[in-house]
Amino acid sequence: MKAKIHPDYRNITITCSCGNSWTTRSTLGKDLHIEVCSACHPFYTGKQKMVDTAGRVEKFRQKYASKPAAKPQEAA
Repeated sequence: MKAKIHPDYRNITITCSCGNSWTTRSTLGKDLHIEVCSACHPFYTGKQKMVDTAGRVEKFRQKYASKPAAKPQEAA
């Protein structure tokens, strides 16, 4: 390898929003903060949780809850 053309490969700490953290190596050079890791992701844990981003589910429920059911039309 040529000298002085590759980025530094340093130890960094990755921290999840659930509190889980671990050390790895990266060329990024700063610590990472992530939202989901293997300790809290539903695919790995087998637990299903509802993720409501910006109230989309509630907005959908409000939009369609107030409308009455459609009445079938009679054939003429």
